Amino acid sequence: QVQLAESGGGLVQPGGSLRLSCAASGSILSSYAMGWYRQAPGKQRELVASITTTGTTYHTDSVKGRFTISRDNAKNTVSLQMNSLKPEDTAVYYCHAIGGLWGQGTQVTVSS
Repeated sequence: QVQLAESGGGLVQPGGSLRLSCAASGSILSSYAMGWYRQAPGKQRELVASITTTGTTYHTDSVKGRFTISRDNAKNTVSLQMNSLKPEDTAVYYCHAIGGLWGQGTQVTVSS
């Protein structure tokens, strides 16, 4: 059974950095546009960033200049580099093969 698995979440102080990674079991990621979503307590899940199969990226306004999505099709991974983290970035972050699978999520907490 093909699955997506996120890693790299954790607790970080404001201004710090984290790098999230999403790996697929099986060589499927190269066939999908991929997205990172997040859901904070009491809020709807929102798109944070996405990347097409050819590498065109989108970042939502609140993370532009701080977060960067990338993909490595040879390694079957998608990453989200998060810099200058703010408390409002605290959420569960999900990897999504757009139109297909979701990962189980990884918690990111930004707090002093």
